[in-house]
Amino acid sequence: MKLISIKRETIQESRFTKKMGLLATKVTYIKKQFLNIPIKTIHKYRETYYGEVKDCEDYQLSN
Repeated sequence: MKLISIKRETIQESRFTKKMGLLATKVTYIKKQFLNIPIKTIHKYRETYYGEVKDCEDYQLSN
């Protein structure tokens, strides 16, 4: 049994950008888990409309 594991999860979220406005994208989270309890989000990224992969630190969540 592993104590520490890495899990990747994809969630549909609404994001807001200045150029395109409100967009619904799939955001992938890579999380570190201890005994299947999430501890820390290591990285999150999203795929653009054109298929490029971008880091989510540049964009804000929409309210």
